[in-house]
Amino acid sequence: MTATPPGLVLRPTTGIADVPALLRVYTASNEADEVDERTSKAALVNWLTHPSPVFDPALDVVVADVAGEVVGYGWTSWFDTNDGSSRDYITRGYVHPMWRRRGVGSAILEHNEARLREVSASHETERPRLLGTFADERRPGAMALVTGHAYEVVRYFFNMVRPTLDEVEVPALPDGLELRPVSDRAGYRRLFDADVEAFQDHWGGFDASEEAFQEWLDYPEFDPSLFVIAWDGDEIAGAVANAIYENENQLLNRKRGLLESVFVRRPWRRRGLASALVARSLVLLRGRGMTSAWLGVDADNPTGALGVYERAGFAVHSRARAYRKPMETTR
Repeated sequence: MTATPPGLVLRPTTGIADVPALLRVYTASNEADEVDERTSKAALVNWLTHPSPVFDPALDVVVADVAGEVVGYGWTSWFDTNDGSSRDYITRGYVHPMWRRRGVGSAILEHNEARLREVSASHETERPRLLGTFADERRPGAMALVTGHAYEVVRYFFNMVRPTLDEVEVPALPDGLELRPVSDRAGYRRLFDADVEAFQDHWGGFDASEEAFQEWLDYPEFDPSLFVIAWDGDEIAGAVANAIYENENQLLNRKRGLLESVFVRRPWRRRGLASALVARSLVLLRGRGMTSAWLGVDADNPTGALGVYERAGFAVHSRARAYRKPMETTR
């Protein structure tokens, strides 16, 4: 075990009552690491009030406390990988910059690993069990922490930015497709399911449960008027679920939209649909007052997404690393 500050207590979250302290830690951490992402009290409340089959906030969120001051927090979840190769048990966390390099991060990570081994013990699966985490390359302390606990890099991800929304070239939609919105729960579910299906080809995995769907609907910035959806008759061929995080934009003094999920289902790929949807998303975001846009992408995306985004004017803004180690590995 790593040495920790005197008086450090790791406790379960008290739920909504912890939100202001969690927000303070998250914001200070990102400011210190120059990570240009922010969240809000409403978003954290939504996260903490939506348990799912792979995430129980009462058990899977841990708060690091010293003499009544919240100095960090972490959480765990798990998923089966899309390619069937493993069951991944994920640990994440933040430490306030004033409390870094004092053993808080190690304490959270070791607590989370113990929690994940407990969860794993209740599972019956023949898949190899892996511990996994992520670290933005702008966080050298986080990268040192996880490599010091025997995690190894297995994948890279990019955040990409289009610095302006001027001069967007909009290609024609492929023949036979048209744009139509969705405006009710049934339509949102069809879009969610189509997104899940399309991403079955991608590395990693995700929570596709009914609870995850409801959390998406309840997210404070959920705005279906920003979605660009291509239909082939009664089938969703592909879409871009766009978002505008007003709170984040105000805090960072910018007007940036997010292409939160870009997907094309298999039967409609290699026809230029992704480029057509991305371009129309940029125009839509510009019409809503945005002056730039960003998105995240797997550096080794198998469907050629990186090239689509580069041709649309996006460039790599930052990189993150995915790490894994066997569940049995101990430090």
